[in-house]
Amino acid sequence: MSSYLYRLGRLVARRAKTVLALWLLLAVLLGALTVSLGGKLQNDFTIPGTESQQGLDALTQRFPEVSGTSAQLVFVAPEGERIDDHRKEIRSVLDEVEKVDHVATVTDPLAPESRTVSENGRDALATVQLDLGVDELPEGVTSDLEKAAELPPGSSLEVHVGGDAYAATGVQVSATEAIGLLIALLVLAITFGSLLAAGLPILTALLGVAIAMAGIFSVAAFTTISATTPTLALMIGLAVGIDYALFVIARHRSQLAHGLGVEESIARAVATAGSAVIFAGVTVIIALCGLVVAGIPFLAVMGYAAAAAVLVAVLVALTAVPALLALAGERLRPKPGSRAARREAVAEGQPHAPTLGARWVRVVTKVPVLTVVVSLLVIAVLAIPARDLALGLNDNGSADPGTAPRETYDLIDRDFGPGYNAPLFVTADIIDTTDPIGVMDSLGTALGGYDGVQKVALATPNRTADLGLVVIYPTTEKSSPETAALVESIRDDAAGLEKRFGIEDVMVTGQTAVAIDVSARLSGAILPFGAVVVGLSLILLMVVFRSIAVPLKATLGYVLSVAASFGVVAAVFEWGWGADLLNVAEVGPVIAFFPIILMGVLFGLAMDYEVFLVSRMREDYVHTGDARRSIETGFAASARVVTAAALIMIGVFAAFVPHGDPIVKPMALGLTVGVLVDAFLVRMTLVPAVLALLGRGAWWLPRWLDRRLPVLDIEGEALVHHLEHADYVAAHGELAVRAREVEVAGALSPLSLELRPGGLGIIHGSDPVARSAALASITGRLGFSGQLVVLDRLLPEEAGAVRARAALVEDVPAALRLAGGRRIPALVAIDSATSLDPGQVAALSALTSRGTTVLLGVPSPPAVPQVAEALVRAEPDRARPALTDHAAPAADLETVR
Repeated sequence: MSSYLYRLGRLVARRAKTVLALWLLLAVLLGALTVSLGGKLQNDFTIPGTESQQGLDALTQRFPEVSGTSAQLVFVAPEGERIDDHRKEIRSVLDEVEKVDHVATVTDPLAPESRTVSENGRDALATVQLDLGVDELPEGVTSDLEKAAELPPGSSLEVHVGGDAYAATGVQVSATEAIGLLIALLVLAITFGSLLAAGLPILTALLGVAIAMAGIFSVAAFTTISATTPTLALMIGLAVGIDYALFVIARHRSQLAHGLGVEESIARAVATAGSAVIFAGVTVIIALCGLVVAGIPFLAVMGYAAAAAVLVAVLVALTAVPALLALAGERLRPKPGSRAARREAVAEGQPHAPTLGARWVRVVTKVPVLTVVVSLLVIAVLAIPARDLALGLNDNGSADPGTAPRETYDLIDRDFGPGYNAPLFVTADIIDTTDPIGVMDSLGTALGGYDGVQKVALATPNRTADLGLVVIYPTTEKSSPETAALVESIRDDAAGLEKRFGIEDVMVTGQTAVAIDVSARLSGAILPFGAVVVGLSLILLMVVFRSIAVPLKATLGYVLSVAASFGVVAAVFEWGWGADLLNVAEVGPVIAFFPIILMGVLFGLAMDYEVFLVSRMREDYVHTGDARRSIETGFAASARVVTAAALIMIGVFAAFVPHGDPIVKPMALGLTVGVLVDAFLVRMTLVPAVLALLGRGAWWLPRWLDRRLPVLDIEGEALVHHLEHADYVAAHGELAVRAREVEVAGALSPLSLELRPGGLGIIHGSDPVARSAALASITGRLGFSGQLVVLDRLLPEEAGAVRARAALVEDVPAALRLAGGRRIPALVAIDSATSLDPGQVAALSALTSRGTTVLLGVPSPPAVPQVAEALVRAEPDRARPALTDHAAPAADLETVR
């Protein structure tokens, strides 16, 4: 992969202005598309297939008058007066409200059949039923309601307007979020020692976020996207966008400090840091898309949208960032004698020099057992409150204090009871009854007798008398376990109620029931999703580090970070610790999808930090074999960039906490704590200590497993070979094939070969499988070990490109037919079962004279071996007996594989 990225980086550097123009054009086009489509966000937290959703669907189809959203009007009489004395004023307000568009019905709180007056006699609650859902209401309807609810001149009453119709359906972003960008800029300026270098990641991250947000709002015109989705994508997109750009720019500046040219440095930075960015981005994307495991549509859409923001951030880091680096040119090169130049020189010469990172790793590995114990104790203390973490869906009770919806909510909660903010709808199919009104009255009376029911507000059939509705107010709030128990109790008794009253399909629905069902489904999805994430982390890290202990340690560290995050969020939102400081509107349950979102995002970030830190340690261990020293050198070389990346993440996430949306606030706090704990306490403290304890055992992997695991080149190892080949070619001339110790287990012993373009090379040997394995490896059709560059493409990383330009045929006539085609392969390999006479060999000049390289595999060399530029013998693997039967199929590659 790094070889492809190297070419991409060089291409972008040469076409910098064109690349940036394309990105800006895309941003403008998406912005225009967003404006023209007018996509609208929604707060649809329903789950198809749940009983509450089935009940809502039945109301929409058969009782449309009550299927829309609703508003609440609370009339309050002055101290010492009764609300009944203001009947005329209330009636005039209700008459005006009834005239507002999309108002279906308005209940009179003083009418005998719908009387809703507080115990103190000062408050009256009227319900305004609209004919559309909150997401479907045209703009201005809620404003019209507020105007219609204005009291007559001279009235001494107070009127408060609230309810579900005032739920937020837009992105709430305050100026506080900009503090995160300022923190990121400060960290970058300190890291790079250059304001120009510090500003580039901010600029590119904003470009990526703008494109992602425009895309989300454009898609919102065609599908349901919750109001929280853009804020989540904005938060994650900003954080990873800055971090990914940081990795590329840091590598570029380091290479410039060592004297590399601008264009070459950009290409190498994209190849090396870009490989790590792709791995990091793909990991986060997989985790976010993995939210689909929960089986909840709105959560899957949130995951897809955030994953799209991460994908854009990766593409920007690989293209727009290098383009800006090319335009900046020499201005980014650290000046000789500058702090940045000295730092790079020290890191190059002695990575364990007295830097803060070097000193820290020595401290934590001096007595590793003590470090492990202290770290675990700190995390355990942070995680203690996690057991009290409660989940639910937000309502106006979590709105900002002082707003009209929040004041109305609090007033109802105080004077009527919390259940009046959490009505339950019970529907029943009454088509078979002959007395629909009487049946509904009886059903209402029966439901009113359940523990936890404060009042039955309504019990009525619809206009066609085929569906009945009972509206009940519980004694507890929406998120209370007692309310969930009441819902469960009615559902458990549904069959008995149906038999008793001769009705069918008794269902509990309404927004309160929806919240209970969503919370239950999400709570049940946490363990399956966690199992997927933990399993994925084990596999990914085992592939990357070729170890068993390192993935186990890394995965356990991730679990500890999640536990600490849950604990701190529970301490703030459930226990109320620091709630006022963090501007928490209401202490209580957090949004139900908080745990699963945090687990997904933090998984990707935790794997990033693990890879950036431990991969350098592994690289040093492979080169030196010194396990203890590799921890110090690897940590010192990578700690500065990882520290900067983590601080940027923390700054961006923390900026969404003080004035964030009530749904986003716990996620922002959890991610802030999660990154803080994972980066500094787990990865930079616990991990070095554990590796020091394990010693060489940390890098042990059974050989049979090592052979079966794929190879991920996230550190640009392929680029090293690519550059080495370029230097070799510069010194020795162009080569079409360059093989060094190429070996195929069970088929071919180590083979070395060099062949120039347009030349003829011969691989001979009595074993047909060995010859076939050699030719198949060189043409990119078979795996091998060793070093192999064909047509300037590094194998096996670029095997696809080699296969596209190389042909493998069975005889000379088939090869000569290729010479007559319109497109002649750059390399033709002939796997012949028999030896060739001089005339057949000479005929191959039809290919070589046109610049095609020919590689011939035969049992024995030709009579005049001088016709071949390269002549090598293919020996079978010593672990397998040689095949000498020339009649056997020479290209039996199935056996080789």
